[in-house]
Amino acid sequence: MATTLEDRACGALLGAFIGDALALGPHWYYDLDRLHADYGAWVTDYTAPKPGRYHAGLKAGQSSQSGFLLELTLRSLAECGSYDAMDFCRRLDADFFPLIDGTPNNGPGGYTSQSMREAYRLRVGKGLPWGRVGGYTDNTEGAERALALAVRYARDPQRLAQTVSGNVALTQIDPTVGAMTTAYCAALGLVVAGERFDAGISAKLMAEVRDGRLPFHTITGPGETGVADGEETPFHAGHFASPDALLGMGSIAAAAVDPAIRVEPATKAALLYGLPCAVYHQFPSVYYLAARFADNFEAAVLTAVNSGGQNQARAILVGALVGGMVGFSRIPQRFVDGLEKSAERIALARKMAAQLAV
Repeated sequence: MATTLEDRACGALLGAFIGDALALGPHWYYDLDRLHADYGAWVTDYTAPKPGRYHAGLKAGQSSQSGFLLELTLRSLAECGSYDAMDFCRRLDADFFPLIDGTPNNGPGGYTSQSMREAYRLRVGKGLPWGRVGGYTDNTEGAERALALAVRYARDPQRLAQTVSGNVALTQIDPTVGAMTTAYCAALGLVVAGERFDAGISAKLMAEVRDGRLPFHTITGPGETGVADGEETPFHAGHFASPDALLGMGSIAAAAVDPAIRVEPATKAALLYGLPCAVYHQFPSVYYLAARFADNFEAAVLTAVNSGGQNQARAILVGALVGGMVGFSRIPQRFVDGLEKSAERIALARKMAAQLAV
């Protein structure tokens, strides 16, 4: 484990940026034979997208739109000193929405996710206020930016859950998406705080629930729903149907290191859990890879990238978890050197890490 809070925080954030950029070229290959034909048997570093593919025209080491939005979130946190929902929404209105047009193959990074297209349609197209523009897309788009909130509030699980769930609900209002995303971020917060992502992660999270520090329900009472009186969104921290999103990751982490359960090569874990974009495919494979390669950032992110399908989201989320465990100091230097805007992003990460330490 990394020895300092700052090292772990910076490792988680830069790990996510690196995972995003590493998958830029070989993104969304569901035909793994085609992936190998285009990039060889094993992608080892940053690559440019092939003509006609997603993100075509971008260069090796650049970021997709996920990296753009993660940086926007990180910049808001670093400059405000804490999460300011109004500032975050203002930045989306001023710095992001003018760059997209509501179609898929457009905007920063060359592709706009469905959840952001739906938010754009309601916010820009129909003029609805924030709080009424979320949709039911079940991808990990919210997690890919909200992981910065998990790092910022790693020492305050209650505020972490509240800010993450509120931020995600701006664009994604499905309760399952909200629960699974908040659970992932709660685990990332523990990692940044100094815990290990292993078979014991669920027990540690549930201890926070029982102590009242992590606002998830342990049991849903008779007649209870996922919506609190007066809530504008269909979920918020503490009103998810069950703690199962917290419990499942521990079982997956145990399976990843169980000598009686072998998935070889490790890339097949993504095929086992599912290659598509939905949270119920992505998070399980992320947890498997993070636990299996907990001490090896390079192996973790490159396995995520070489697994195919929605490998970009997988690499972002794995990169954050394992980057948080090993720390920025143990991320291979070539990944830092090859990442566009790395110095600027490191400075932002360190500024926010300093605020977290205080």
